[in-house]
Amino acid sequence: MNRAIIAGSLASAVACATVLGGLLTPHLPTEIIGLPHTSPGGGALLGTDGLGRDVLSRVLAGGRDLVLVSMLAALLATSLGVAGGLLAGWSDGWTSRLLTALADVLLAVPLLLVALVLAVSLPGDAAVIAATVCGGTPLTLRVVRDATRLARGSGYVEAARCRGERDAALLIREVLPSMAGLISADVGMRFVVAVQLAAALSLLGFGAQPPTADWALMIRENLPGSGLNPAGVIAPAVALAVLTAGVAGAASLLDRRPA
Repeated sequence: MNRAIIAGSLASAVACATVLGGLLTPHLPTEIIGLPHTSPGGGALLGTDGLGRDVLSRVLAGGRDLVLVSMLAALLATSLGVAGGLLAGWSDGWTSRLLTALADVLLAVPLLLVALVLAVSLPGDAAVIAATVCGGTPLTLRVVRDATRLARGSGYVEAARCRGERDAALLIREVLPSMAGLISADVGMRFVVAVQLAAALSLLGFGAQPPTADWALMIRENLPGSGLNPAGVIAPAVALAVLTAGVAGAASLLDRRPA
């Protein structure tokens, strides 16, 4: 329980700081306050970017949409994967084989390739969500399927079955709560994948577009002037690393179950 509280607090703190960072900006993210690629100092703690905008303000405001889109993508991927995994793990017939085969087919396709194909036909945020679902749902399905098969023969499930519980009630009341830590960890890992996909698409020009404050877009925009003001590239890169490492660390804590 203490581990779950620590993990939840860590993930919540990182996500809240990212979402609410835009309220702490010293300048408007789109406001030009000086010359392009000015070094840190004066009224710009991290200097300015290629258009003379405050790097710190853009870093503080650049993670909100990323977190919201990635969280929606993670919740959808995990929800679909859990539903499919419960069904595949509880049954032994053609349903289980069909769901597993579909998961294997999706896993055989490189995730970044799927994301790029989707980005051509969908807006950036929709492409991130769809790609996360396509790549994350099969992994979640396989993990939950195996966990469901183990739980199916456990003592507490057999006891509930002896009380006359139906299959649906057994899955919802007995099996699903036993996977709370696993599912919470899975949401965290799907979130990390969604962030990585969103950053990759933005770096390739398929994500957020100027003048939006977005961490990956900042890296792409400020890379030509990194020799004059490295903070324009380093700051958003560090922000991305802290976000993903914080959530991944929390997910790891949640998924550590006693042997």
